[in-house]
Amino acid sequence: MKEKILIVEDDPAMRLGMSHFLGSCGYYIKSCDDGLKAMSILDSEFFDIAIIDLRLPGVDGLSLLKHIKNRYLQTGVIIITAFAEVKTAVQAIKDGAFDYIAKPFTNEELILVIERLLKFRNLEMEVQHLSEMVKKKEGFEGLIYATPVMKEIIDKIEAVSKTDVPILIQGESGTGKELVANAIQMHSLRKNMPYIKINCAAIPETLFESELFGYERGAFTGAIETKKGKFELANRGTLFFDEIGDMPLALQAKLLRVIEDGIIYRLGGKEPIQINIRYIYATSKNLKELIKSEKFREDLFYRINVMPIFIPPLRERKEDIPALIENFLNIFSEKYSKQNITISSLAYEALLSYDYPGNVRELKHAIERAVLLSSDGVIDVKHLPDEFLPVKAFQNDCIVNKITLKECLESFEKNLIIKALQECGGKKIEAAKKLGISRKALWEKMKAYGIDSGGGGI
Repeated sequence: MKEKILIVEDDPAMRLGMSHFLGSCGYYIKSCDDGLKAMSILDSEFFDIAIIDLRLPGVDGLSLLKHIKNRYLQTGVIIITAFAEVKTAVQAIKDGAFDYIAKPFTNEELILVIERLLKFRNLEMEVQHLSEMVKKKEGFEGLIYATPVMKEIIDKIEAVSKTDVPILIQGESGTGKELVANAIQMHSLRKNMPYIKINCAAIPETLFESELFGYERGAFTGAIETKKGKFELANRGTLFFDEIGDMPLALQAKLLRVIEDGIIYRLGGKEPIQINIRYIYATSKNLKELIKSEKFREDLFYRINVMPIFIPPLRERKEDIPALIENFLNIFSEKYSKQNITISSLAYEALLSYDYPGNVRELKHAIERAVLLSSDGVIDVKHLPDEFLPVKAFQNDCIVNKITLKECLESFEKNLIIKALQECGGKKIEAAKKLGISRKALWEKMKAYGIDSGGGGI
């Protein structure tokens, strides 16, 4: 059954024109010419959409909007406004309208905003369904998901956690590799034993060996006392090597020997120390490519890659985004004491359509930022990072904030470049071709706007 639309417009020609056009598109249409009649109709019949002119006899458009939002939450509202009333239309959106359309408008513009509203309503229903799933599941040790591929990862975690098999977690930066490692440890037989983490990308090569093996007093200048290394601290527990692909090549051979023998020596020490450790590894790099370039040992790779777990990037599991949004919104609303925060339709659409080169971490930071910046209980597109903003938001910004034509065009051009770079994975030649400009021109514009190849600010 087609959706039902109520048109409230006092201009007979416009009311009749919209009714005929939308009726020909297959929608059920009812119309009236003032706000009081509209209230009466809504009391007796449900409508999916109400298209309301701001200026109406009897009850004006804003009052009718508030009436609908108070009593008919499932009815989406589109406001019709004159160009001079754009500020009032923006207020209407704050009061709960989905969007506005300024006179004069074409049939194509009208049907486009209706389709967007219906698409958003379907997404809301999906979010509600996913929210119920999240509440029932309550995630898995901080891992919020809705997609089958993530469910398979959870099943694998549960299957291998209670063994001592080495695990290699692979995935782009920000996908949640450390969360997976934490979940494995929390469900392992060693969960009450030490859990030591070491980030191989964060330790200077000159300090790496002493961090891992520890040292005896007097082993080198500055070694004024004996210190245990990560191996000893993790004994009988779990040692998590994050970004194992960044481990110096010379240390890789020593790590392999420790894994195979279960024995270490502190720097400057002569006594062997027996250790019993469960190892988890993670990397955002392609270890097979590092092996080809002789930056990673092949024998170590096969020793640590006994049970691989690959976490796909967020852009390949977008069905997880609604559940993640809700989770982060709840976390940061509570953290910053901002209750009952909602997300505007444009902001929500931007969050769902973005490709997230920074994966879950980027989404988390975007929601935290938005919660902090929101002041009226509503997260709007202006509260999101620039790279999230849809084209419509820039149009509104140009009109509402009355920025200059030069500033508006520059903002629009900058975000088109960011979008092209994101879609092309940061490859400038492909992005330039997509934009129809030379690579040199693209580079100059990126430099002028402070854009890096990943699509963010320098």
